[in-house]
Amino acid sequence: MAISLSKGQKVDLTKTNPGLTKIVVGLGWDTNKYDGGKDFDLDASIFCANGAGKVSNDRDFIFYNNRQNDNGSVVHTGDNRTGEGDGDDEQVAVDLATIPSATEKVAFCITIHEAIERGQNFGQVSNAFVRIVNAETNEELIRYDLGEDFSVETAVVVGELYRHNGEWKFSAIGSGYKDGLAGLCRDYGLEIA
Repeated sequence: MAISLSKGQKVDLTKTNPGLTKIVVGLGWDTNKYDGGKDFDLDASIFCANGAGKVSNDRDFIFYNNRQNDNGSVVHTGDNRTGEGDGDDEQVAVDLATIPSATEKVAFCITIHEAIERGQNFGQVSNAFVRIVNAETNEELIRYDLGEDFSVETAVVVGELYRHNGEWKFSAIGSGYKDGLAGLCRDYGLEIA
């Protein structure tokens, strides 16, 4: 039975699941019907950050055009351009045992591609969630449903894996950004054109 989290809650991952090393982080969402006439394209982005919450280089920013970090411990499995259907829209395979020691946090984000140009925001997105699944047993361990707390935001940090006393924990963050991917990158220490 998965642990269901609320915004701001934190939970042990490896301490309560001894031997757990390989997980899949699934992200999903639905878009509401509205009269804007433009397709939605939501994307998962991952930041492998140090203890200060900054990435060391652009290889630690994982998304559809850079699908893994340097050692392959965090791998984006591919872009879903429509978000159609049930279940995970995008997934990230994580090997907790091989994440570099300099990486203290792995943040999972959802952004809306070309949100400003298309007049889109998270107020038009529903049923967004993040879940953590044991890759070997396919058992859902943790789930965080974001709810409908967003209106003008174009990016959301949904949750974060973080290292604490040698164990991995998960934090349900649910923090929105009005300035989309650029705002996320800036906060994680990257400059994008």
